[in-house]
Amino acid sequence: MGTEKNVQTVKDFFAAIGRGDKKGLLALVAEDIEWIIPGKDWPLAGTYRGHAGLSDLLETAARSIETSTEPREFVAQGDRVLVVGFAKGRIKATSKTFEDDWIFAITVQDGKLTSIREYVDTQALALAAQSDSSGLR
Repeated sequence: MGTEKNVQTVKDFFAAIGRGDKKGLLALVAEDIEWIIPGKDWPLAGTYRGHAGLSDLLETAARSIETSTEPREFVAQGDRVLVVGFAKGRIKATSKTFEDDWIFAITVQDGKLTSIREYVDTQALALAAQSDSSGLR
């Protein structure tokens, strides 16, 4: 597939996320997708594999975070698409807000996303997920 087609597939993926379209999202990813979200001390950090892992990630996200994700730039070479974007949101457990500049490194093969690696502001997300020791929010 050409880079333009790969970029469109990634744009379709982000559109499905924006719509909350789980079925459409799963149709765009390979059965053995691997999605890596680095960090610790925040709800979504981890490695998610396959459709089951992606479904788990989506359910965890829905339970723990409110966010708006805005992809701003798509850069492609071969089967790799880098997406530069911005997110802001709130961790539900703490009611703390965050802002996050991010990059997703995505591999697309045969019209399906096969891997996603997020490069996110893990400190901002961990701080928003951290409960205050005073018990106040």
